[in-house]
Amino acid sequence: MLKRRWWSGVLILVLAVMVGISGCGGGSNEAAPEPGNEPAPEQDATVQDTLIFGRGGDSVALDPGIVTDGESLKIAQQVYDTLLSYEPGSTKVQPSLAESWEVAEDGLTYTFKLRQGVKFHDGTDFNAEAVVFNFERWSDPASEYKFEGDSFDYYDSMFGSEDSRVIKEVKAVDEHTVQFTLNQPQAPFLQNIAMSSFGIASPTAVKEKTTNFKSEPVGTGPFVFKEWKRNDSITLEKNPDYWQEGLPKLNKVIVRSIPDNTARFNALQNGEIDIMEDLNADDLTVLESNANLQKIERPSFNVGYVGFNTKKKPFDDKKVRQALNHAVNKQAIVDAFFGGSAQVAKNPLPPTLWGYNDEIQDYAYDPEKAKVLLAEAGYPDGIAEELIFYAMPVSRPYMPDGRKVAEAIQADLEKIGVKVSIQSPEWATYLDDLKAGEKDDLYMLGWTGDNGDPDNFIYTLLDKDTIPGNNRSFYVNEELHTILVEAQKEVDQDKRAELYKQSQVIIKEDAPWIPLVHTTPLMAASSNLKGYTPSPTGSEPYASIYFE
Repeated sequence: MLKRRWWSGVLILVLAVMVGISGCGGGSNEAAPEPGNEPAPEQDATVQDTLIFGRGGDSVALDPGIVTDGESLKIAQQVYDTLLSYEPGSTKVQPSLAESWEVAEDGLTYTFKLRQGVKFHDGTDFNAEAVVFNFERWSDPASEYKFEGDSFDYYDSMFGSEDSRVIKEVKAVDEHTVQFTLNQPQAPFLQNIAMSSFGIASPTAVKEKTTNFKSEPVGTGPFVFKEWKRNDSITLEKNPDYWQEGLPKLNKVIVRSIPDNTARFNALQNGEIDIMEDLNADDLTVLESNANLQKIERPSFNVGYVGFNTKKKPFDDKKVRQALNHAVNKQAIVDAFFGGSAQVAKNPLPPTLWGYNDEIQDYAYDPEKAKVLLAEAGYPDGIAEELIFYAMPVSRPYMPDGRKVAEAIQADLEKIGVKVSIQSPEWATYLDDLKAGEKDDLYMLGWTGDNGDPDNFIYTLLDKDTIPGNNRSFYVNEELHTILVEAQKEVDQDKRAELYKQSQVIIKEDAPWIPLVHTTPLMAASSNLKGYTPSPTGSEPYASIYFE
């Protein structure tokens, strides 16, 4: 396939014949390759070794501890490593910066043996003190390394807010051993610390760069940060001293932001990028007819939804929220905008995840029922005040075209006497506004699971502990909170599943959202791109990618 590059087609020499990755377990550099990290075939000196990745939006920041958006965390996975990671294509945990771990019988102590000889990109040694520094920074609201405007929402979402912390203490037992002591058992603890949000940063860099650290990241990962042209591209280069032998297989990665899906697909066809996310379903036929391109499907593990700002009228009234659930024709939206690659949602969990309650009956599309509920709530003639509806300004795996979907919802709501004004500020501002909850009345958002546990959807998005943070609806239900905390402490998965099924009954009745859709995200790439294993979590390391 002829490639047209902005670098004028200069062929970059590969440094060496690619070899296999060392195993992650047991600390041996001679272990067999991890699944998905098999060595690339021998290559000649003209094989492409720069990857250009096309995505829909830019990162908000490059410090994974202070962000919650997927675009930021995509970059984090390239620059940082976590104590544990997920096996390629799954959410099963495997060793990473921690070679092994032991869990006490009471579930309150986790002891990790750390990989030796690892250095951060700035030359700082990775050790137990570095782990302690990062976790203390995230957990301490008064930390001198929590800089102006920063918040550690993901830490609060996964490990409890300040008055209900799961993690009691993190201490360095010795240079290569770190111990976590918990206040209470947490069933998904190992799943949680494997999330890219908890990438271990260089303490030296955090201290020296201070507020600049959010745009100049320093980790131990396979790629080293080089440049960020905001709303355009982020450039990463190979970490020549990466601890996984033979990785990364590329010399450079350029992640480009191309907001329009069609423009991104055109760039792929023209050879300007090598792989793209969020392919329009309408473009699938063109893709499949082009022998120089390949289709990639990311496992379905998400939910797209419309949320209500429950701290503001009229959405402090459950009947109003239920009315709007009846007013939106979800099936028509899925049929019109998702091209057969999605299904209607009725729960905050995707049906592919254990604990999903399939016995829940969705709100039927029934505009007349919606009007009755509005009348019962005191709005017999509809809602006179025009409401502000935030519609996503970037494409996401669960919402390729937020504006079009918002316009369809706007038309549905107008039929029951509810008028909304659609607004779509820039992505970082959009997320900040939703977190503050002062400007929006209802909003569009979604979630791709991070770690394979139902807790990561329901507790993270709808528990009172995650306000302010990922609970953008400001929804509080004490009964739900009790169930979710109990589910975190329970170690029997069958019992946990029943608790999550109970929680979905409560959420259905309270209707803090209109669950819209679960998608199977479509991606596309050049046919010569190899070694890429899409993760259900929505992002994955690029270290194993190579070109034939």
